[in-house]
Parts: sequence; structure tokens; C-alpha cells
Amino acid sequence: MPKSPTKRRPATVAALTESALALFAERGFHATSISDIVQQAGLTRGAFYSNFQDKEELFLALYDAHTDRLLAELREQVAAFTDDPDPLARMFDQLATHDARERSWFLVSMEFTLHAARHPETARALAEHEERLNAGLAELLARGLESAGHTPEVSPTTLARLVVALFEGLTAMRVTHTAKDTATDPAPLARRALPHLVRALSTPHGSPGTPQ
Repeated sequence: MPKSPTKRRPATVAALTESALALFAERGFHATSISDIVQQAGLTRGAFYSNFQDKEELFLALYDAHTDRLLAELREQVAAFTDDPDPLARMFDQLATHDARERSWFLVSMEFTLHAARHPETARALAEHEERLNAGLAELLARGLESAGHTPEVSPTTLARLVVALFEGLTAMRVTHTAKDTATDPAPLARRALPHLVRALSTPHGSPGTPQ
């Protein structure tokens, strides 16, 4: 018996998003057309418009999938650091291991960010989706600080935004630099700098002025 449209939908969405991600990475967001996406996916334009309004909505679906996958991996890894003497350092070590595969995603997401900057409605939509990532990272940072015996002096959400900003900036440097020296390579720099940044904005439990 043929599958119903509802049962076929997850497979259709998966084919469209996989096709789009590959093409966005290879050609860029603007250079990829909806026709290109459906052709590579072996689907029709009707299948595209049955699931997405436009390329922007498709990209945001990719963004959410990336966020969910990254946070799920980090949560699983952080759970294993319960008794680690420096859980924050281990967390950022794990985040840095995503660097190689994140390069392609970084290029795609930065192009879309520039696109959104010129389109206010798209920018608002992107900001809403970015908050899902910030909220997940804030939760992990709060857990890491608690395990390390620290209380944040700013909100975990603010810390998460600072971490994302620094990590993205260092990733941008790595895209344009090929230095192998660990003193100038942004990847190990991120691993060293991020834990210090987070701890600098927190107070050890029991210190004067620490909330009880």
C-alpha cells in the first residue's frame, strides 16, 4: 500500500534539507536555487512548497537541526564530566572537536547571517532561532560552573552569547588563516581562552560577595 503524504513527509523533508545543506556548502546560499535543491533531492518543486515557504524557512530548519544535534552531543559529553575537576575545560575541548566539520556550516551560516542583516523580517526570525542555541548553551554553562564550584556574576545567557561570539570570531580567523603554530592557531586558542573567560565572570562558592 502506498505511503500517505503524512508518512512520506519526514523522508521528503530529510531529502530536501540534506540536498540544501550540501548545495549551500558547495555553492553558497544565494547561488543555490530551489530548482537546484529539488533536482538534487530527486523531488519536485511542489514537494518543496508543500514543506517550506522559501529558502529562508528551509535554512532555519537546517539551523534548528544543527542546534539540536550540537546540544545533544554536548549534553551527552558534559554528563560524562560529572566528577571531572575542570568540567568547563572538558566542555570546550569537546566543542573544539567539532571544528573541522563546523567549518562548512560556519560558511553557510555566516552567509545567511549577512543575508538576514539586509532583511529585517529574516533577521528577527534568525534571532529567535539563535536563542534556542543560546538557551541550551546557557544551561550547559550553568551546570559546568556549578560542578566547578563557581557562581556566575552575569546571567548564563550572557555568558552563552559571549562564548558564541568568541567561538565564531575565532572560527572566522581560522577560515582565512592557515597557521599551524598552536600559538596562533585559533582552535587551541579557543580551548585555552573560553574556560578562562567563563571563570573570570564567575565567583568561587564561598568567596566574599558570593550569593548564598
